[in-house]
Amino acid sequence: MIPIRDTVSSKNIPVVTYMIIGINAVVFLSQITMGPDLDPFIYIYGFVPAKFTVPQVSAYFSFTDALFSIISYMFLHGGLWHFLGNMWFLYIFGDNVEDHLGSLRFAAFYLLCGAASALLHFSLNHLSVIPTIGASGAVAGVMGAYFLLYPGARILTLIPIIIIPWFIEIPAFLFLGIWFIMQFYNATGSSGASGIAWWAHVGGFIAGMALLKLGSRVPRAGADAKLKTLTVRKRSPSLQIIRPRPSSQGLDLFGNIEITPLEAVSGTRKMVNIPWGFYKRIYSVNIPAGVEHGARLRLSGMGRDGMAASNGAMEGRGDMYLTVDIKKT
Repeated sequence: MIPIRDTVSSKNIPVVTYMIIGINAVVFLSQITMGPDLDPFIYIYGFVPAKFTVPQVSAYFSFTDALFSIISYMFLHGGLWHFLGNMWFLYIFGDNVEDHLGSLRFAAFYLLCGAASALLHFSLNHLSVIPTIGASGAVAGVMGAYFLLYPGARILTLIPIIIIPWFIEIPAFLFLGIWFIMQFYNATGSSGASGIAWWAHVGGFIAGMALLKLGSRVPRAGADAKLKTLTVRKRSPSLQIIRPRPSSQGLDLFGNIEITPLEAVSGTRKMVNIPWGFYKRIYSVNIPAGVEHGARLRLSGMGRDGMAASNGAMEGRGDMYLTVDIKKT
């Protein structure tokens, strides 16, 4: 299952999420240029439990070096798909969790989830000399927090069936619940030969839920509130999912489209995904400058198909009416 986007719009630009993705990208690009120096680099900055427990290994590292690897390991990746997968999941789920926590608290939350993930891996593999790398544990923590915060959100998901892409909306609690069960199943059934730290994923997810609960008891810093005023989104999402409502009579459909006050003044263009029946269609919608709250946009011919009349003729197709919802920040 590949998440395409969720239906929860963040009110603020997720600056820390973008910074984490950027740092990971810079480190990954550096990795692919290292050549034969890559293996020593990964061993130094990856998380290796034996650095703490095996004298023959720990002799080569100071305690500070070993401790730093609990943080540095989560910015290294073992390949392109490993990097892209982690960053894509962080991009999908990170903005909403950051929106809820605030940017500074989210940064601490992310690092703590990654550290907790490493510690669970350590507790089960304390003599391992194999380096563990990747943001999976920290990203799993973000997913655990999202699971508690937005269980009713819907995730537009790509499910490849052989060569046919199938798009379906899945409730967040189901998508993330299935993901967690798969990680737990793989963890309990894995001998460790796969090279994937499944328990780290499980630990990160649980840590994310626990830290979210604990974080609600910690007073918020004023710096986060000030930062939020600087990161308020001036534009609504470019791709929006419209859930059409049929009229009691006729073939027309009705839905809402969200824009910001700035977009209402300047005008904008949005891509909308309109699920109807078994179809999920994407259309481009032009919103004119000066549009007012509550105004209706008519999308000709995008309603339901007409039923055959008694004489065998088709009644044609209805229209789609989108009500403009100007969200004030």
